[in-house]
Parts: sequence; C-alpha cells; structure tokens
Amino acid sequence: MLRRPRLVATDLDGTLLRSDGSVSDRTRAVWAATDEAGIETVLVTARPPRWLHDLSHVVGPRGVAICGNGAFVYEVAGRRLLETHCFEPGAVEAIVADLTAALPSVAFLAERASGPYLGPGYPDPHDDSLAEGAARGPVTGIAAEPVGKLLAVTDRLPLEEFLSTVEHVVGSRGHLHFSGAFGLAEINAPGVTKAVALERWATRLGIDAADVWAFGDMPNDLPMIRWAGVGWAVANAHPALLEAADRTCPGNDDDGVAAVLEQAIGQPA
Repeated sequence: MLRRPRLVATDLDGTLLRSDGSVSDRTRAVWAATDEAGIETVLVTARPPRWLHDLSHVVGPRGVAICGNGAFVYEVAGRRLLETHCFEPGAVEAIVADLTAALPSVAFLAERASGPYLGPGYPDPHDDSLAEGAARGPVTGIAAEPVGKLLAVTDRLPLEEFLSTVEHVVGSRGHLHFSGAFGLAEINAPGVTKAVALERWATRLGIDAADVWAFGDMPNDLPMIRWAGVGWAVANAHPALLEAADRTCPGNDDDGVAAVLEQAIGQPA
C-alpha cells in the first residue's frame, strides 16, 4: 500500500484536464479536498502564467503553479510571479540566429515576465490573451528582456525531423521540451525543467521527493515523473511516460488523477 503523499503535483493538458480542456466537477472537488486534507498541491505545466487564470477556481486562493516547464512560479489568485528562471543574456539571440540559419522557415515566440513576444511569421494564435496582449516585432527584439521559454515552429518539416534539428542546433545552450502542443519545439534555459522547479518548490515546503506524487502524460513530464517518490502516468500518456512511471491511473477523460486522490484521502468516488 502506498504511503500518503505530502505533496501532489500534476500536469494539466492531457493529465488533469479532459481532452476538451475542461475540469470535471469530480476533479475540482477532490483537488480542493486534497488541499483541505493537509496535502500540498501544485500544478506543473508547460503553459505560460496567463493560461492559468481560467483555472483559478481549481488552483484555489493560495495556490501556485509552476509554468513554462519550470521557467516561472506563479501565484495564480494574486497574478504575481514568485520566481523566474530565464536564459542568460545573449543566449536567446544566438539560438535564434543559429536556428534561423538552419531552418529559414522557423518562427519564434518568447515567453517573458511581461508577457509574450511574437516574432515575424509566428502563426496567428487562437488565444485572446495572446492576441490582445502580445508584443510583436522583429526577431532582433525577442530578447529585449529576459526570456523564460522560447517557442519555435515551422510548417515545412515533419515534426520529428524538426525537433531533431532544433535539438542538434541548440545543443547544450538550452533544454528542449516537447509537450505535444501544436508541433512546437519548447526551449528553456539549461537545467530548467519541471523536475528542477518542483524539487525547488518541495524543498521550500520542507518536503522530500519520497513524499511527492507527480502525474503526467508527455515527454516534458519525464524528469518530474522520475524525480518524484511516486510517478504516475495517465492511461492516455505517451509511451515513454508509461514506461518510466511507477504507477498508471485511468486516462484524463476518466478523471484518473481524481480517482487516485480520492483513494489517497479516503474520499468516496
């Protein structure tokens, strides 16, 4: 029998959220009940901070989220950044130049503390918060302020070839993540991962890895799943997650995270 966790961390899209992006009543109720039972909770997502506002009713009044694959720690209710972990000066400019030379069709978006910056040719977003609040300009302005996460996209290459090329060009200058979002290559500063950010947050709370349960579904969740005392993959997860996880739970559309947490806190389904 598993020991009750002291901290529960979960990815959002494809894990806690259903495939249509919604949060079920069951999941919302047990997430709040888990916190009330004295177990710390934290969302750990590739999403930027602004994409957490619609989930403030889930996060709770004192909840935080680790965003941008570990680049930002965000107090959702107060809309306040607690931590930022960005590229060193000059690194983004060099990466952008080298990727552009290797892939002339590539376009970029930078996630920064002040909000997103869209370079030329970046696809028109279907996100009102991005469309209305984004800064836009030449690629030379993309790192005018520190960048937490750099997104790259092209429609000229198959996804696997694109990601392989990005990984080769970036090398040790950044950490390439893949969350399954729209064919994006997501690049963070070296050493910035969900696992590193979660470990830092757990340490701040005085909680060891052995007392952490982490849930995920995509390759960018792998470091977190491997670090946690118990790593959970939802049934719909990427094969790499299913292989690496300690445990598997029902899929996101079957409220798998909620089902596990109900058992952990002794709440009937």
